[in-house]
Amino acid sequence: MRRAILAVIAGAVVLAGSACDSDAPAAPEAAAQSAAPTAAASTSAPDYSASTKLVCTKLQTLYTAELRSFGTAMGKMVTYKEAKQTAEADKAEAAAAAQLKAAATKIRKETASAQDPDFIAAGKVSASKLESSAADRRYFDKVKTLTDLNKTVEAQFTEWLNPVAGYCTTP
Repeated sequence: MRRAILAVIAGAVVLAGSACDSDAPAAPEAAAQSAAPTAAASTSAPDYSASTKLVCTKLQTLYTAELRSFGTAMGKMVTYKEAKQTAEADKAEAAAAAQLKAAATKIRKETASAQDPDFIAAGKVSASKLESSAADRRYFDKVKTLTDLNKTVEAQFTEWLNPVAGYCTTP
């Protein structure tokens, strides 16, 4: 079970560190530099960097709280499934789904305070993906062993969090 928890946490950390930089939106300065000098001052895009950085800092706790608890619940679920303890596996699955809902709530709340409307929209997309997975539980049904969890968790985190990750760059 420890391997499963570590895999979940590692997946979240990898996503937080690597996916953030690779999908970051183009810098507004590049657009401003290509414009004519007289028009640059009146047509430059708003600078959302301070607001975005603040929101991203708040989202970092998501990886150490909600997603860690999700990993713990998933590890328990797999352990119970392998031991054929269906009732306990169902409880652990419900706990994992609750953690996905908590993560969705946090993403939606924190990104709603962003100044960048595109970041707000990305937060809504990520939150909706998490809520959908918590409700339909198809991902949980696919995970029957620790091997299944280890093989799928990073891709699943990427799917859920990629819309928001593109706005959060590492220092």
